[in-house]
Parts: sequence; C-alpha cells; structure tokens
Amino acid sequence: MSAISVTNARTEAANTAIKNIKRTGRGFRNEHNYRTRILLASAAKTAA
Repeated sequence: MSAISVTNARTEAANTAIKNIKRTGRGFRNEHNYRTRILLASAAKTAA
C-alpha cells in the first residue's frame, strides 16, 4: 500500500452533478443549453 492515497471522489462528484442536471432537465433540446447549464453549475460550486 502506498503512502499517498489517491481517490476519484472529485470526478465522481462531477459526474453525479452532471447526471442530476440531465435528470432534472428532462432532455435538453439544445446541446448548447445543456453544456451551459453544466458549466454554470460547476462554476457555482467552485465559487461557493
């Protein structure tokens, strides 16, 4: 076992957030709006 512990928790959290956006969006008609929503959600978490 290594002394440095590496996890993928941040990646999994981001994937979960994207899945939640997709679930609540109930199918975005416009891919640009979907991408914008993901970017806005991640920016809000970074700023908080």
